[in-house]
Amino acid sequence: MMETLEEGQLCFPELVNTSCTKPQRTHAEALLIYILLSFISVVTMTLNLLVIISISHFRQLHTPTNLLLLSLAVSDFFVGILMSFQILITNDCWFLGDLMCVSFYVLLFISTSASVGTIVLISVDRYVAICYPLHYSTKITVTRVTICISFCWICSILYVVLLMVDNLRQPNRYTLCSGDCVIVINYVAGIADIITTFFAPVTIIIFLYMRVFVVAVSQARAMRSHITSITLSGTVSAKKSELKAARTLGVVIVVFLTCLCPYFISSLLGENSLFSLTSVPLESWLFNFNSCLNPVIYAFCYSWYRKTIKLIVTLKVLEPDSCEISVL
Repeated sequence: MMETLEEGQLCFPELVNTSCTKPQRTHAEALLIYILLSFISVVTMTLNLLVIISISHFRQLHTPTNLLLLSLAVSDFFVGILMSFQILITNDCWFLGDLMCVSFYVLLFISTSASVGTIVLISVDRYVAICYPLHYSTKITVTRVTICISFCWICSILYVVLLMVDNLRQPNRYTLCSGDCVIVINYVAGIADIITTFFAPVTIIIFLYMRVFVVAVSQARAMRSHITSITLSGTVSAKKSELKAARTLGVVIVVFLTCLCPYFISSLLGENSLFSLTSVPLESWLFNFNSCLNPVIYAFCYSWYRKTIKLIVTLKVLEPDSCEISVL
């Protein structure tokens, strides 16, 4: 009886000496965890897919800023897929082999790295729009933004492959028992990763948004005054829309940093950056949960997002020339 119980706690009962043991959770705890994380994963995929369809389908939304939101939604959508993959497949034990384990992390790191890069690009976009409004249309074009987004994703792929080279060469290098999915990034590479994907981007983002905040405050004061002539009313209206976009994307960035900081602080405190799918720390889930929050922020702040959701849900996007519908 004791032997049967012990074997039932193993990921691979036939490998008594080398199998990992399953986490000791009650049935209620396991059920609650899987329901909660599955819900987050499904919501993340659904909301970000709606953003992707909205911006891709409606021509009125093909603007430089929205293309950056599209890139962010794509990376967040992939994070949602990988979250569901982890929840539905691992079941506290990894059964898909060491190569699939490393591949999982490579895809997850590429998606999160692309998110960080896109957030930096969004900060640059708002900085130019608010601080240099007269030059925005010439400096920030759809073509240039598309090139920047492509470059961001390519750099993310190359960076992650370089970061994970040891794990890719020998996928089972750090696996201690059968049924675990573990990768290790050495201390030097971990510090370089924190600087590259945390401190440097955060410094750039904070600097740019401090500049945006100062200029936005001065513009808001000018708008409240009655010095502006009637002939500049169109310009003031444009500035108001840019300021609203800056505030919305500012919320996105604040939420992003809030979810990001615990993850990188935890990594910084560790001697080695060890990641295990079968014992995912809370800060990692908080990092991934950010991918669910972004489209929620859009829903509250962007009227076009709410309109496009209605058009998508009612299948009006399938009608001829639906891409020309005005959603702004």
